[in-house]
Amino acid sequence: MKQNNLQSIKNWATEDRPREKMLEKGREALSDAELLAILIRSGNNDESAVDLSRHILNDVDDNLIILSQLSINDLMSYKGIGEAKAISITAALELGRRRRFAEVAQQPLISNSKDAFEYFYMHLADIRHEQFWVMLLNPSNRVIKIAKISDGGVNGTSADPKRIFKTALEHNASAMMLCHNHPSGSVEPSNADKVLTRNIVNGGKLLEIKILDHIIVGIDKYFSFADSGLL
Repeated sequence: MKQNNLQSIKNWATEDRPREKMLEKGREALSDAELLAILIRSGNNDESAVDLSRHILNDVDDNLIILSQLSINDLMSYKGIGEAKAISITAALELGRRRRFAEVAQQPLISNSKDAFEYFYMHLADIRHEQFWVMLLNPSNRVIKIAKISDGGVNGTSADPKRIFKTALEHNASAMMLCHNHPSGSVEPSNADKVLTRNIVNGGKLLEIKILDHIIVGIDKYFSFADSGLL
């Protein structure tokens, strides 16, 4: 069955069509729904491409980070989104993630918790289970390496201090940033997080490797142990 003509973008006024609107007014003039509509090109029998895009975005609270966490199968559960459209959406969001990573990669100096968050977030933004990472730094606080230490479940992960310091010593790191994610979105540290951090800080003192911070990553936000005076 053909799409309802009243819903077809082809029947809209030229200035309301996303592609024409971008050409005339620039990409900044388009809403998230309109940009998504350009990717999917058409909707379904009941919704135009823009309406379907609004529907999808509404289901993720208009949060592009949550949208990027949807699988191809999740996207295909929407009427009018087949495999090709789902792949296009996923590919576009991945390009956006890589662009953000490329911008950060041009600034390897870590001077505050936000810098550290941006580095870690590239790796943890779309992960639905807990992971523990470390960032190894030289004496000038420039990044030597970022490394994953462990994978866990939805509610927790373990981090072996021996493995953490082995990784640091192998790369001759002078300092480290610790990081793990909370897939729930909450960034409040647990008692276990505080105990682990304290143990690693104490171990670092013995090895003369300074622990500069422990970042907990949520959905586009973070908690800094250093900023909160917990180190």
